[in-house]
Amino acid sequence: MSAAKGRTGHVVVVGGGISGLAAAHRLLTGGARVTVLEASGRLGGKLYAGEIAGVPVDLGAESMLARRPEAVDLARAVGLGGRLQPPATATASLWTRGGLRPMPKGHVMGVPGDPAPLAASGVVSAEGLARLAQEPQLPPAELGEDVALGEFVAARLGREVVDRLVEPLLGGVYAGDVYRTSMRASVPTLFEAARTHGSLTEGARALAARAAAAPAGPVFTGIDGGIGRLPLAVADAVRAAGGEIRTGEPVRELRPTAAPGSADSSDDPGEGRAARWTVVTERGETLEADAVVLAAPAPVAARLLAADSPAASAELATVDYASMALITMAFRRADVAELAQGSGFLVPPVDGHTIKAATFSSRKWGWVGEADPDLFVLRTSIGRFEDEADLSRDDEDLVRLSLADLGQAIGLTARPVATRVNRWEGGLPQYPVGHLDRVARIRAEVAKLPALRVCGAVYDGVGIPACVASAGTAADELLELLAATQARGAGRGERE
Repeated sequence: MSAAKGRTGHVVVVGGGISGLAAAHRLLTGGARVTVLEASGRLGGKLYAGEIAGVPVDLGAESMLARRPEAVDLARAVGLGGRLQPPATATASLWTRGGLRPMPKGHVMGVPGDPAPLAASGVVSAEGLARLAQEPQLPPAELGEDVALGEFVAARLGREVVDRLVEPLLGGVYAGDVYRTSMRASVPTLFEAARTHGSLTEGARALAARAAAAPAGPVFTGIDGGIGRLPLAVADAVRAAGGEIRTGEPVRELRPTAAPGSADSSDDPGEGRAARWTVVTERGETLEADAVVLAAPAPVAARLLAADSPAASAELATVDYASMALITMAFRRADVAELAQGSGFLVPPVDGHTIKAATFSSRKWGWVGEADPDLFVLRTSIGRFEDEADLSRDDEDLVRLSLADLGQAIGLTARPVATRVNRWEGGLPQYPVGHLDRVARIRAEVAKLPALRVCGAVYDGVGIPACVASAGTAADELLELLAATQARGAGRGERE
């Protein structure tokens, strides 16, 4: 259907990031009428396509998991299938123990299944390798319902494996403290493998073998022009299907209201039988909705749910977020001809450097390298959970600190011809031990409300496919509720 005319059921989606837009797309496909309200002046959230010196780049997230289908399927559905492109090179290094060292193969989020590649890389000392070799002789692992990934891996394999491998890898995903991050929430396959095998290295080896036997294809993919094109394409598809999208439209209040024609409010509100929603914007406008998708960060969701679901609000208020900055720089290619090979490098925090990673964008992504053959683009990241002091510096200082570390790591002496600093304040939710139980409690409380669902990076994973999947689940549940409500209304009409 190309226009809203004839649709039944109006759903307001609060939040115009990839989760909110994916939910809107799914709702429209299911026959609902949709209005998206985004507080900021830009759609896409942490997916942000931009440019530097005329070269297209991502100024936020830059890739998505290709072996999980939700985001790839969405990209294809909105016309970007032909623009999906894997990295041109995925050979990364670790800047640790005084030099760039190859990322060892055969690991699962830094947990080695085979010690030989790790030994050859020089990432871990002889003492660390000896400690790792003791793991098969340890008593079977006991994980309980959840455990901190770093603490568990350190107890089984030693702290060196955590500090030099697991921390920089997981830190790139959550910008968090791996010693507090839930293993069950962040690496569920490894959690189950360790529980099944008793030995962590045996579990990692089994997972690595399974991955090696998987059908050929890239692990990650990007989009020609930047992964930030995805939310923009989804927004275009939403508008083309009759959905309304408003930016610069913060929501002040959500208020359940009696549904037209309902005799009372005794019906189960969780089934959407006796209430609708009034959505009040900061400008004072009111929108009437049959259902609401709350695809906003935890602090916003907590505020909007405070009156009608104080328990869910209190749980959401406990979610911590990490802040970070991305420093994108363009150089004359001739000035960086001797740059180290590969797609970039990760930096373990234990080594005490400022940057946490560097990506050689012009090597990693074909469209970046081809946009201007005379320029070379790279970017660094600074900041992670409770390590955010440097983020108080101005942009020039962050560029200077990045260049100092790049000089030490790869001998870079060239000066950039252009720079961009993008700060992501409170950009990444943290998943501590017990996070999944917290999410279950939030959803149980939200389910008591009339036709409201939550989705986004807070709940089921911070990656793009996880966000799209979360949005799809929320949309499908609401479509089912709306269909049931419509069927009951039709039944009453026939009886009358």
